[in-house]
Amino acid sequence: MADLDQSGMAFGEGPRVAAFKGEQAITSAMIDLVEGKKKTLGYVTGHKEPALTEGTSPITVLKTFIENENIKFQELNLLDVNAIPADVKAVMIVGPQYDFSDREMKLLRDLWDKQGRILLLLDPAAKTPNLRGFLNELGVKVNNDRLMVFLRTGIQELALTRDVQARFLGDSPVTKRLADVRALFLGGTSSLTLEPDRVRAANIRLEPLIQAEKGYFAEKDYNTDDQAKFQADAKQSSNVLLTIGAAVEKGGSADQRVQMNSPRLVVVSNATFVEDNAITQDQQGLDFISGGVNWLLSREQLIGIAPKIPKPLTFSLSEEALRRLRWIVLVFMPLVPAVIGTLVWWQRRV
Repeated sequence: MADLDQSGMAFGEGPRVAAFKGEQAITSAMIDLVEGKKKTLGYVTGHKEPALTEGTSPITVLKTFIENENIKFQELNLLDVNAIPADVKAVMIVGPQYDFSDREMKLLRDLWDKQGRILLLLDPAAKTPNLRGFLNELGVKVNNDRLMVFLRTGIQELALTRDVQARFLGDSPVTKRLADVRALFLGGTSSLTLEPDRVRAANIRLEPLIQAEKGYFAEKDYNTDDQAKFQADAKQSSNVLLTIGAAVEKGGSADQRVQMNSPRLVVVSNATFVEDNAITQDQQGLDFISGGVNWLLSREQLIGIAPKIPKPLTFSLSEEALRRLRWIVLVFMPLVPAVIGTLVWWQRRV
């Protein structure tokens, strides 16, 4: 029910609770009781995606939370199979560094045509034209740019950052519980262009899930160091709303009360926000992925806010604050019982 930190036992300290997992364990047991058999989520490998193996995996927190929702991961190398197994209800693709072959793309398209479900997190720095072409067929264009923003650090000083602060839109069941919640997407992030009119005839619906905050601009010449160009581009496009996450559904119903076995896909143009170091700082990404996976598995009723990740409480004190604390501990705290003792002694004498 809990992870214990025993690093202080060598110094005579007792074990400390590093992570309480009671809430996750109870939730997992309840879902298992209701659903019975675990849902299988295929985790695609073979393109330098993050490993799932504990000890070396950068996404262990995400893996644990997904598994606690009565879901089991199954590593899936598309080059080793003739078809995606029938028991795999959805596939998860996280930050592939290399593109999918024509054979692998055929398997993905076959999955989509058979009411398959796909969660795709893209690394914008990776060259994946086949994957992007597949998204383009569904009306989602991954742009060759990077989101940036100038932040004021002084009266006349500006700093350029590529970390994206974005907000979740509440119009989709994936993000309904996260409406207007902000999250930080570290590292490179590209913009997505949704073209619903182009794919409407194919009965494909597109819905934006995540948009960058106002002030961000999509820079196409992102490898240059020309700050003047960046500032000029920022002025031209700072009011444009930039999408970085979207949901795709073919043939489904706009009424959330109607359950239909339709192809679904969730795509985000950033793959680092699910890594452990990002999730433990900013848990909104974990809640989003949990909601996305449950939506892909047609478990909308289970979409909610994931249990919070316990963190040690730390204080950052300035030199002046430390000096004051030292006076309180060394002088004033011993002085209080001394004063009380003096008053008691004086009253007894009187």
